Amino acid sequence: MGIQDITDVTTEAVTLEDVSAAAEKIKDTNPSMIRQWLESLLPGILGFALEILLAAVIYFIGTKVIKLARKILKRWLEKSDADLGARQFLDALLKYILYFILIVLILTLFGITTASVVAVVGSAGLTVGLALQGSLSNFAGGVLILLLKPFKVGDYIKEDTHGNEGTVAEISIFYTKLLTVDQRTIVIPNGTLANSSLTNVTHSDKRQLALQVGIAYEADLRLAKEVLYNVADSDTAGLKDEEIKVFVSELGASEVTLGLRIWVKTEDYWEAKWRLTENIKLAFDEHKIEIPYQKIDIQMQK
Repeated sequence: MGIQDITDVTTEAVTLEDVSAAAEKIKDTNPSMIRQWLESLLPGILGFALEILLAAVIYFIGTKVIKLARKILKRWLEKSDADLGARQFLDALLKYILYFILIVLILTLFGITTASVVAVVGSAGLTVGLALQGSLSNFAGGVLILLLKPFKVGDYIKEDTHGNEGTVAEISIFYTKLLTVDQRTIVIPNGTLANSSLTNVTHSDKRQLALQVGIAYEADLRLAKEVLYNVADSDTAGLKDEEIKVFVSELGASEVTLGLRIWVKTEDYWEAKWRLTENIKLAFDEHKIEIPYQKIDIQMQK
């Protein structure tokens, strides 16, 4: 027998001895130890599953309570004749606060105490404040809008900085939504509206409608003023208790500019403006009053 054969037999013998020893240890092992280990894990698993189930139940009940609280708040604000924008703002604020409380309550089920949550929020307050400074500015802007009331839901406003305009549809915690005449929605941060100039077109119940029209120098000025007055006086949108003003606004290079001012209800403004513009043109044509327009005279020489 060679050296290589002896080595192979020795290795095989050692391997068989190891397997036999392992088998003996498995036989000596008490099956009750494994059972006890599994049984020791079972309470923890059942406890965690119970916590998950309890958290789901609390979340379900909490959402129902939040909806009920929001409904009660809305009814109270409606009875107190609160502004629609204030109702929308306070409703959203209550929603966020109650959901935050609900989340903290659920976290306490998993061993996270309220003090720990407060400590984490406090330690991260500076970082969160820097990250959300724009949102905090918008929140403060929303509060100022509700307190100072430069506009309310339903008003037509023009934001002078970027030229956005439309009817205020909603005043939320961070943003205000405008609805344009062609049914587009414009979302503007409250901070922008609170810190920039804007025009509230419909703040008053009535508006003064101002029109200008030019007539030729050869036209009868008195007749033109009389025609303008009659057109305005016969319009159904004009407020009868307000004065109608017709005046010469400017003596231009090629025309005499006449001005017309009439008071109408705010909601009738655009319809009245379009109607008056058309009726003035028809009335001037009827009375042969020329409205100047650009002309080019061409002279040809032989």
